[in-house]
Amino acid sequence: MKKMPLASVKLHKYKSFETEQEFAVDPKSTILVGLNESGKTSAIEAIAKTNYFRDEDAFKFKLSRDYPKKELTAVRKSGENPAAITCEYVISKELLESIESALGEGVFRAKSFTVTTHYDGYRTIGGVSASVEKFVSNLASNIGFPSDGEIAAALTSCEEDSDFDKIISNENCEEYAEDLEQYRNAFDAKKWGNGVSKYIWQNFLSPNLPKYLYYDEYYSLPSQFSLEKLKAASLEEEELKTAQALVELANIDIEQLSNTDDWEEFISELEATEASISETLFKYWTTNKNLEIAFRIQPVEKSHPTQGTRIVEHVLDIRVKNKRAGVTLPLKNRSKGFNWFFSFLVWFNKIQEDPNSNYVILLDEPGLNLHGTAQHDLLRFIEDLTADYQVIYTTHSPFMIQPGQLHRVRTLVEEKTGSRISESLQEKDPDALFPLQAALGYDIAQNLYISPNNLLVEGVSDLIFLQILSDHLRSIGKTGLSDEITIVPVGGADRVATFISLLRGSKLKVCCLLDTPKSQKLKHALASLTEQKIIAERNVLLFDSFAQYDAADIEDMFEKSEYLELFNESFSEHDDITQAQLDSENGLVVDQIAKLIGVTRFNHYRPSRTLLQAATQSDYIGKETVKRFEALFDGINKLIG
Repeated sequence: MKKMPLASVKLHKYKSFETEQEFAVDPKSTILVGLNESGKTSAIEAIAKTNYFRDEDAFKFKLSRDYPKKELTAVRKSGENPAAITCEYVISKELLESIESALGEGVFRAKSFTVTTHYDGYRTIGGVSASVEKFVSNLASNIGFPSDGEIAAALTSCEEDSDFDKIISNENCEEYAEDLEQYRNAFDAKKWGNGVSKYIWQNFLSPNLPKYLYYDEYYSLPSQFSLEKLKAASLEEEELKTAQALVELANIDIEQLSNTDDWEEFISELEATEASISETLFKYWTTNKNLEIAFRIQPVEKSHPTQGTRIVEHVLDIRVKNKRAGVTLPLKNRSKGFNWFFSFLVWFNKIQEDPNSNYVILLDEPGLNLHGTAQHDLLRFIEDLTADYQVIYTTHSPFMIQPGQLHRVRTLVEEKTGSRISESLQEKDPDALFPLQAALGYDIAQNLYISPNNLLVEGVSDLIFLQILSDHLRSIGKTGLSDEITIVPVGGADRVATFISLLRGSKLKVCCLLDTPKSQKLKHALASLTEQKIIAERNVLLFDSFAQYDAADIEDMFEKSEYLELFNESFSEHDDITQAQLDSENGLVVDQIAKLIGVTRFNHYRPSRTLLQAATQSDYIGKETVKRFEALFDGINKLIG
């Protein structure tokens, strides 16, 4: 199986999407963020319906169910078969090499193609365009007929089977007929207009289209269920699906089990399945390590006046044991979050058994009932999944967004014209942005008391600059900030002393990285902390120790020309400022800029956001800046890393 990543999605008209919306899909994970009813679920549902991994009515497009209701009557009267969604896929280098090996060099050069799915299931393929002439020329070279002769001309204009039959039945083609026969389908252009393009689609692209696995909280596994009722499909629909996945995973033959008294083989299979799922589950479930999963088969007996006691059904009981307390409880009595995670692993293991298929995993509100730290564990699991699968998930939880992965976020908002999708950092709706803003604060607050090494900084712009520079330095083989250190923006210099005092006695390593203090009050507060030995004096670092000026903020770690470029790109409402307008001998570039534009203070976050969004961040980061930040990171790592 040769993978073809999903590159972009264009939603035409689907449920709350009343106007066409398009968004890029990250090669690893894409996060759809928005309020309830903003269209998040609809977006991943539509994607799933393009090629769901199993045949289910719920994952097929239906005009009456899925088309925007206010336009449904009009589209029905028109008799049209409207498009629902267009997906763009990237053709891997490996697959292109396979096509070239089969058809010859220069026949097909496309790097991507599109699949548009209509409401009746019909697909329109775009971007699959091959050169019939080049293909025939390659065939002529391989088989031996003249590339400029009668056979080549006839093959180039061939459009269907009957044409091909005439060509190979011609006495001039007799010696080549057997070799040409294996390429018959490449000369059937019906419905395509280009038989070679159709051949490439049918033999190379279509078989490698990714399948979609959709999962939400409604797929939770029941604590116990009758295997006989499962076989008869008399369970609730969603419970039925996950229960079937578990039984298939454990290789349980229900009919065989019903007709035997020897259950050892089935118990052995269950124990193997139990061990496999538990290993993955407790690798990521760090909330409580004292739990273990236990599967049991319980026979249900019934007395009969003449037939005596007999087993009428077998119940599979799923229990969770607390090893410390020594008690077991039904799965349903554990938290909803634990149940979700366990059920998803059962569902996910089903596709892991299919090594010949390429899957994209679609998760709707994963970990909705998990605590913040458990959601962090789930994020680790999702990130590990991206080594083998693309993942698209929806959320409105800040705990499910990594501050360093904001480029993977797409925001959704509901407007008068329906749902709209946009790039996260360009969104102006405060409700849509809230999870992204909160992710920076909440994730840090969650980590603050569990991370042994904490670097306190004044604001979010400091955090972003430090993260970007650390990543950049590592990418060029320099020293970045240790992964063991958590950066904690405290919301202003005046709060630094409070945070340090709160952490007193917590056995955590704490280091401060601050602008040169501008007020006597802050200077006295910091001096008091060091005098009382609440924090060691050497653990209070100032940017002026690493910058080129006696007084410095983080912005002064950059060359003035570099920061000016960031500022000018971030504030289009002001005329561009030149370096000649600044005092080259003095630091505090932000104060100089503020004075030039006539304000007391401008938004320091905007230049950091510009650097975060930059396609090539190294354009703004010169050699001297690299040296300063490397010295800074090296110093911090030695203190608390």
